Amino acid sequence: MKITRTLIPVLLIAAAAVPATASAAPIREFEGTVVSVNRENRTFRLNDSERGTKRIKVTRNTRFERINGFSGLRAGQRRIEATVRRSNGRWVAIEVERSGGGGEHGGDDDDDDD
Repeated sequence: MKITRTLIPVLLIAAAAVPATASAAPIREFEGTVVSVNRENRTFRLNDSERGTKRIKVTRNTRFERINGFSGLRAGQRRIEATVRRSNGRWVAIEVERSGGGGEHGGDDDDDDD
């Protein structure tokens, strides 16, 4: 009995301390050509060849790489990658970058075929 009286409150406290990851919005990546930019609403439309055209909202927390901020986005720019999450029915940009800057993109460069 003593174990049950001690264990149940400890388990309840532990369960309350664990963040609910099921409610966290999944992260997605889109890549393609900028179709249009709406400076007033701080949104842009990105045409991803696999997923279609998506309207993406930019916030003050959005990071930019190899692009001079939101003002650096222009219609017609190619190879733009947007890492986004869904919030209140919108795609919100976490990061926007011009692709092709090198680095590792999930590929395996350790080939034995040299």
